Amino acid sequence: MIVLDPASAVPTFEQLRSRLVDDISSGELVAGARLPTVRRLADDLGVAPGTVARAYRELETGGFIETRGRNGSFVSPQGNAASRQAQRAAATFAEQVRSLRISADEALALVAAALRHEPTAG
Repeated sequence: MIVLDPASAVPTFEQLRSRLVDDISSGELVAGARLPTVRRLADDLGVAPGTVARAYRELETGGFIETRGRNGSFVSPQGNAASRQAQRAAATFAEQVRSLRISADEALALVAAALRHEPTAG
């Protein structure tokens, strides 16, 4: 949950931008996660839509999020190329798991089993 301090000397858009960077860096928001629309987040936080739009623009400029037109804004993969590719694969897997209505615990067990599997020489 994002909490902004209206009494802070730090501008509201910067508080929001900083909080989202922290959530992305900590892994709380993962690559591929869809962010709320500007208008919805502004309503939820009780701030002007322009405030959220500015935070989103700065996050996009910094490579933390990507906007896909009418589809919305999403968390961008972070880190080196291998890490970014793994994050994209994980986001795709998570989407498939949700569509199949498989529990998170079962999905994690499937991944753990797949990672333990030693490919045979062919």
